[in-house]
Amino acid sequence: LERERDAARTAFSKISSSTSWRATGPLRAAISWARDQRARFTELGGALRRLPRDVVMARQTLKEEGLGALASRVKSRFTRPKMPPQLTTTIQVVEDTIEPLTIKSSATPRYSLVIPVYGQHLVTYTCLKSIAETCKHLDIEVLVIDDCSLQPAAEALRAVSGINLIRNAANLGFLASCNHGATLARGEYVVILNNDLILTGDWLQKMAAVYDQFPDTGLVGAKLIYPDGRLQEAGGIVWRDGSAWNVGRGDDPAKPEYNFVREVDYCSGACLLIKREFWNALGGFDKAYMPAYYEDTDLAFRVREAGKKVLYQPHAVVIHFEGQSSGTDVNKGIKRHQVINQGTFAERWAKVLASHSPNGVSPQLERDRYSAERILVIDACMLTPDQDSGSLRMFEMLGLMRGLGHKVTFVASNLEYRLPYAADIQALGVEVLHHPYISTIVRYLEQHGAEHDVIMLSRETVASPYMPVVKRCAPNAKVIFDTVDLHFLRAERQAVLADESTLRAAARKMRDSELDLVNAADVTLVVSPVEQKLLRALAPRANVQIVSNIHVPMPGPASFAERSGILFIGGFRHPPNLDAVTWYVENVLPILRDKHPGLVTTVIGSNAPPALQRFASADFVIAGYVPDVSAHYHAARLSISPLRYGAGVKGKVNLAMQYGLPVVATGVSVEGMYLSDEQNVLVADDPEAFADAIIRLHSDEALWYRLRQGGLDNIEGWFSRKAARAALAGVLSDVRV
Repeated sequence: LERERDAARTAFSKISSSTSWRATGPLRAAISWARDQRARFTELGGALRRLPRDVVMARQTLKEEGLGALASRVKSRFTRPKMPPQLTTTIQVVEDTIEPLTIKSSATPRYSLVIPVYGQHLVTYTCLKSIAETCKHLDIEVLVIDDCSLQPAAEALRAVSGINLIRNAANLGFLASCNHGATLARGEYVVILNNDLILTGDWLQKMAAVYDQFPDTGLVGAKLIYPDGRLQEAGGIVWRDGSAWNVGRGDDPAKPEYNFVREVDYCSGACLLIKREFWNALGGFDKAYMPAYYEDTDLAFRVREAGKKVLYQPHAVVIHFEGQSSGTDVNKGIKRHQVINQGTFAERWAKVLASHSPNGVSPQLERDRYSAERILVIDACMLTPDQDSGSLRMFEMLGLMRGLGHKVTFVASNLEYRLPYAADIQALGVEVLHHPYISTIVRYLEQHGAEHDVIMLSRETVASPYMPVVKRCAPNAKVIFDTVDLHFLRAERQAVLADESTLRAAARKMRDSELDLVNAADVTLVVSPVEQKLLRALAPRANVQIVSNIHVPMPGPASFAERSGILFIGGFRHPPNLDAVTWYVENVLPILRDKHPGLVTTVIGSNAPPALQRFASADFVIAGYVPDVSAHYHAARLSISPLRYGAGVKGKVNLAMQYGLPVVATGVSVEGMYLSDEQNVLVADDPEAFADAIIRLHSDEALWYRLRQGGLDNIEGWFSRKAARAALAGVLSDVRV
């Protein structure tokens, strides 16, 4: 098989350089263009099939929220996704003079930056200047190890203050100089740096954040960029013979495959972060690789041998003047040890390397060697976990699937890349596909669908157009349909409440569509036992599993006496929220004003329409979108959920209970959430009873503490990360079977 792969690779190399290959280039480009157009027409067909339903939704939006809200939604639907921010392509250069420079050094450093140098003082000064700019608010110490430069570094860098300059007694080389510097380090972390670097942005905070996100981290490396903006390294692959590749060398550094935290074979020793205690336990770089080369690769393998992971952090961007330290010719000077030490490394790690491919074979698969399965998740739009519960649930699911050891790729059907949300997903270790690196979802599935073991389609609006494409392009992949909530159930309840025939017709079409998807999928996810029971009755052969909302208990410290007021949180592009608050302000609030005047209700949520804003008053505050709602949860005495229709699990209820805030809710609001009236929630459906429940909870301290604890217990038992992880592990196990 290896011989056949090598022969195929050689044959393709010959073909791609042949005259006939070059001559047929325009034809191949035309075929590729035609395929892109076919993919776009496929997606257009899906949009046309949804058009009748969209018209009904547009009509409701116009009726309930006005023309402005409808125009805003239409604009967002057809707005082309923005490009992600790019690294500046301005060519970076070494400073030409050494001028006075002060680096703020801490008496109690958290980070010890170890920089071996030999000559090249302008290069070193350039590096130190970037450290001064990027680390001025951090507790650092800078240890410059002068490896017997002909002109002492202390003399050349006398204008630089705030660094600890140590001169070796003899020339030791890079490896021994790093080890020597690390013995002098006082920080929690040791940072190994080449002197030919320009550090950018918050590189050091981003590297340290990997330890917070992934507790089993042992070693972290950065993204290395050439001075002209091309990618130099996004982690490394080690092949069976011990040779190594820099992933993405010479490519566009903004491509999705280079921009998520992931486990790698090794990261270049040009920029490494490791905890000092762990570095000492490993003994630093192994002297067998003196004076330099392969010491970083060997360290990475020893980190894994000790049960830790080697992770690449793409958001720590470092410009590297490759070759400034040791040149690039492997036949002379210190660079020749790269070839010598490859043999030493290959012999030492032969048993581990036996499972690696020969050089150049299947680099895509080799890059993902530490992943159990490849999971593709397609959702409607970029996740905004601070704005809606569906996004929060999916965000947590992505992290949990990544934590289960899978390679997870996320893409929004509108190909959006929006900050900070996309970067937050990438920080979980999840790849985010986006425009312009893929043209359409259909085209991506045609080209790469077969690479995925599992494909999850989230929401009916996404699953309906893409299910046939997935079945065609990825016939061996297992398909998960994530309902988020049963859209048809919510639509049916809305139709009954509004008593409109058009809504009933739209609900029937939605019901048929969702049931078709349930029957086509290998596994269907719902968020509540109520929906699971309903689907098992309607689609008895379907595999329906529960993966509910996911929350982390974080009760606020404020006591009952230190709090006051009522809180509602929910975005108003979700029709049930607008209906709920309108019902509350028209029916419940007048009773409160009569029985308990002065009680303030604060409404937080984006896109509140003018029809709701006209009710704003001193005791009915419409605060709009608030990025961090924690302060409001810690200040309010209770939360309300006056929903009159809906489906699934209500994020606003769980979110309040997550913060230890008791809730007054309607029966629809607590459906399928394992909640009991008087134990962990107060339930009321008519305006008088709802108002009385609010007044009672706002006045009764003993009741308040009982419901607070009951809500926290319910979160821990049914909606915690632990519960969701177990549920997802079971689902993925079912899919494998």
